[in-house]
Amino acid sequence: MKGMKLIKIISATAALLSGFAIAAPAQTPSMAVLDGLTRGEWTLKEHGSREAGQKVCLGNPERLLQIEHANATCSRYVIENSPRKLRVSYKCGRSGQGVTEIKLESSSLVQISSQGIRDNAPFSLHMEGRRTGGC
Repeated sequence: MKGMKLIKIISATAALLSGFAIAAPAQTPSMAVLDGLTRGEWTLKEHGSREAGQKVCLGNPERLLQIEHANATCSRYVIENSPRKLRVSYKCGRSGQGVTEIKLESSSLVQISSQGIRDNAPFSLHMEGRRTGGC
């Protein structure tokens, strides 16, 4: 009799605790480097290039994570997430995959390195991203 009562208590407690676990919403971790960037017009320029660079209106800084897969739907895995450095791996199905590292120098200056495969061809880029105005 005492054994059955103990089993009922343990079962009720387990059910109660699992109910709390199910009710808790899943949260996406904040990416401190991206949260620290100033929104606006940014110029992305390949290191060593004499070109003017690519101008982008940075409303959503996550755009910097997939420069070579900008329009693809990708899944992401955060490898490193610190206040000054973010490293993310992403997979975009048949479009390819990559790993991007963003180093925060200031709220308006970042260093971006990204390597991976796009359309069955390898890519590797090293860029500076600098806020250049509003958009």
